Amino acid sequence: MKTIDELLSEGVAGKRVFVRADLNVPLDGTAITDDGRIRAVLPTVRALAEAGARVVVASHLGRPKGAPDPAFSLAPAATRLGELLGADVAFATDTVGESAGATVAGLADGQVAVIENLRFNAGETSKDDAERGEFADRLAALADVYVGDGFGAVHRKHASVYDLPARLPHYAGHLIATEVGVLKKLTDEVQRPYVVALGGAKVSDKLAVIDELLGKADRILIGGGMAYTFLKAQGHEVGASLLQEDQIPAVREYLERAEKNGVELVVPVDTLVTAEFPDMRAKAPTNPTNVAADAVPADHMGLDIGPRTRKLYASKLADAATVFWNGPMGVFEHPDYAEGTKAVAQALIDSPGFTVVGGGDSAAAVRTLGFDEQAFGHISTGGGASLEYLEGKTLPGLAALED
Repeated sequence: MKTIDELLSEGVAGKRVFVRADLNVPLDGTAITDDGRIRAVLPTVRALAEAGARVVVASHLGRPKGAPDPAFSLAPAATRLGELLGADVAFATDTVGESAGATVAGLADGQVAVIENLRFNAGETSKDDAERGEFADRLAALADVYVGDGFGAVHRKHASVYDLPARLPHYAGHLIATEVGVLKKLTDEVQRPYVVALGGAKVSDKLAVIDELLGKADRILIGGGMAYTFLKAQGHEVGASLLQEDQIPAVREYLERAEKNGVELVVPVDTLVTAEFPDMRAKAPTNPTNVAADAVPADHMGLDIGPRTRKLYASKLADAATVFWNGPMGVFEHPDYAEGTKAVAQALIDSPGFTVVGGGDSAAAVRTLGFDEQAFGHISTGGGASLEYLEGKTLPGLAALED
């Protein structure tokens, strides 16, 4: 695929450049609680603006129902983008309507605009090719060139991600070029030992990537809510812990296949339990109990890996040449259940190898828990996209950027 470096060498002064970014930031009302995704697209936007392009930034935010919803407005993201750029950023209050047309027409060379949430138009996410195409046609009228830089959305077959690049000269932005380069190090150019740490709530979200990694990774460490389905599949009682009973047969098959393939598939040996799920707003102390993973009381739920598991996982990461981590080890948002996730993050920092934090909640945890982002090899902006790439799937947004 052609990159933004090639576009810049061709010259962009005076051209309208549509940048499909990922500004899908978490909001508390209108306050952005983590601006990591906005900062990730800065190198692309800044390079284009400095080269004299008229930059039109577009993104989705949340899951509106194909119609305007003030709760999902990109206005806060546009304001923050301007603050980070140190320049005024114009904001269009619609996607392809009168405001968008006038805002883009009013741009001078080197200026930047953000148009409203793409998902306010049903054509963005439609499964109907014609409806998506019609929306893509209207977006294409706003620009001369397309730059894809919203890695967090490239696994979606959406109008601005998949259909629009076919209508304009298209290039990959700095972020997408970086993300793809990193993922190749996890698939085609792996240095060993290759260790993968997987957490998060549902094992069903990770089955496909585990299936693929059983033929590629040397060790797979399991944590988070999904760990209790693994423990149950091994015959242990897990009390009131999160459990996906319907996934137990698949998990048993993976455990057997891991042993057959010589892959270490490691599950917790102890866990922090409590009788009631904590109040996440008050974050009052809950006094959790640490128990062996095979001794969870019937009326308790596990919410984090225990201290012995933290040491075990750190030892499994200590000699890794390549590490991929996706999903927290526990309910890290509450201080009583953050130590497991902290331990894995610190183990990645201490590891001598190339470390990748696979986006989503893992990236949020790194920032929330106060770790230096520069201490990791790479922090991805797209958890879902990263997982699907590792599963071996063709990602629509990347395919659309190929020539």
